[in-house]
Amino acid sequence: MKKRIHYSLLIVFCLVVLSCKFNPNFQGKGVDFVQGTWQEVDMPYQKQLLQHTRHHFRFTCDSFYVTLETHAKVNTYPDSCYNNGVWIEYAKGVYFNRNDTLVLKGTFTKSNFKQKISGCYRIGVYNPVFLIKGNRNSELMLQNLQNHVPVILRLKEKTSCVPKPLN
Repeated sequence: MKKRIHYSLLIVFCLVVLSCKFNPNFQGKGVDFVQGTWQEVDMPYQKQLLQHTRHHFRFTCDSFYVTLETHAKVNTYPDSCYNNGVWIEYAKGVYFNRNDTLVLKGTFTKSNFKQKISGCYRIGVYNPVFLIKGNRNSELMLQNLQNHVPVILRLKEKTSCVPKPLN
C-alpha cells in the first residue's frame, strides 16, 4: 500500500516538473506595424473640449513609452498642480495586439520613465484599450474604448525590433 502511494506521488511530481517551462530571457517581438515613434495629430474640434490629451508613443518590441500632454480649461487638481491648464504625464509598460484591438498594460512614471509613487496628476496603472480603426502607410487611427475619443497617430520614425535580454 505504501509503495503504491510513493509511486503515485512520484508520478504526480514528475508530471508537474515536466509540465513547467521557463519564461524566455528576452523580451517579445511585439507587432511590426506599430514599431517606432508616433505623434498624435490635432483633432478638428479639440479647442471646444474642456480637456484633451495628446499622445506621443514609442513602441519598441513588446514595450511602449507614452508622453501624455493634457490641456484643460477647468481645474480638477490642486492649484499647485494645475500649471495654467497644461501638464505632461508619462507611462510605460507592455502591449499586445489581439485582432482589431491594441491593449496597453503599464504604469504612470516620472519623466525619466522610472516608477512614480506620488506627486501631481495620475499615479498607478495605465491600462487603455484602443480599437484599431485604420492603419495606412504612416498613419494609425485608434479609438480609445474607455472614453471613445479618436486618436490619430502619425509615424515620426520607423524602427525594427531587436529583442533585448530581460535582466
